[in-house]
Amino acid sequence: MMEPFKTYSLNLKGRLVTIRRPWVMGIINVTPDSFYSGSRVVDEQTLINRVQTMIADGADVIDVGACSTRPGSASVDARGEMERLEWALTAIRRVAPDVILSIDTFRAEVAQRCVEEWGADMINDISGGMIDDRMFDTVARLHVPYVLMHMRGTPETMSSLTDYDDVTAEVLEWMARRIDELRQLGVADVIADPGFGFAKTLEQNYELLARLNAFSALDAPLLVGVSRKRMIYTPLGCSADDALNGTTVINTLALLQGAHILRVHDVRAAVEAVKLTTMVMDNGPINLHPTIQKF
Repeated sequence: MMEPFKTYSLNLKGRLVTIRRPWVMGIINVTPDSFYSGSRVVDEQTLINRVQTMIADGADVIDVGACSTRPGSASVDARGEMERLEWALTAIRRVAPDVILSIDTFRAEVAQRCVEEWGADMINDISGGMIDDRMFDTVARLHVPYVLMHMRGTPETMSSLTDYDDVTAEVLEWMARRIDELRQLGVADVIADPGFGFAKTLEQNYELLARLNAFSALDAPLLVGVSRKRMIYTPLGCSADDALNGTTVINTLALLQGAHILRVHDVRAAVEAVKLTTMVMDNGPINLHPTIQKF
């Protein structure tokens, strides 16, 4: 039986916002090499157009990244990452001063400058504080919401670190420990991301998805980021460019199991999935399992 949608509040630099229905987080990469070419922007006007389209389509959050984390991507140092983010965030804040801005970075010094100087509201860390051991203290000092994602190793080594006995139980236990560490440091607003595609095999990704409602035990908003990933386009025999329909299917399943935030490349499709799924959920609890077990 699916649990009722649980609301959470986040403190965004003194502005209290409540997640009363699932949010959509739009992805923008100011990089030349992110895995999905449709998310890349390299000039200011393209960036502004993309942001304005996402907001018009219903995005609740814009997530900006300047350092690709796909295996084989060209590395960029902290200085290069900050140079990309400075112009991007400055441009976004000029045209969208009120939009919630998230920064996709695993570097504490980058996170600090983005929040203190360029208008970022929250931090999205794919490493869960494991790459930069200063990240947790930095988040605590900044008093901003923090997306804690599960990953093993680094983007270069993660594909070889998939030896779980029970992937859901181990990811859940790791996240519970890390959330406890953050809360002891005074970080009140932690968002949990199981890390689909990071140090998980295709089969493990789907096991996590099937048991996603187990993460409600963390008592934290749940973020799901599966947009156009390999776990979708490989089984379908297509490319990331052709994986929008599959992404919408997986996002809908995630919503039915309690996802609070969908991190996506295609905002309009995700907003529509939220709207229609919420209409079903508002009409009472849904018991998916007897139907699923017939297949």
